Amino acid sequence: QVQLVESGGGLVQAGGSLRLSCAASGRTFSRYSMGWFRQAPGKERDFAATISWSTGSTYYADSVKGRFTISRDNAKNTVYLQMNNLKPEDTAVYYCAATSKMGILVRRTEYDYWGQGTQVTVSS
Repeated sequence: QVQLVESGGGLVQAGGSLRLSCAASGRTFSRYSMGWFRQAPGKERDFAATISWSTGSTYYADSVKGRFTISRDNAKNTVYLQMNNLKPEDTAVYYCAATSKMGILVRRTEYDYWGQGTQVTVSS
């Protein structure tokens, strides 16, 4: 079992930055691929970014590429999402997810564990 707790959300003006953190329980965090998804009001939960446990490779949705950076610190059992040049359309609840599967994983169904989410609001 893996428990995930997100933090770092908040209200920011367009063009600003936020860094989200996701703290994971468990001693095998390094063997989990991690992802960030987001869900805007009235919309589905969409993929934003992922980092593979096996290769450290990262992959981003086109909508965040060049602005968001996913990283992990296995010693701290934490994954981060650095979000720069935020736009009002980035407003959403951001969820951290984990899976023991290998590879670049972008589908919600590929992830086994989810956090409760953290709200990010970007004002124009």
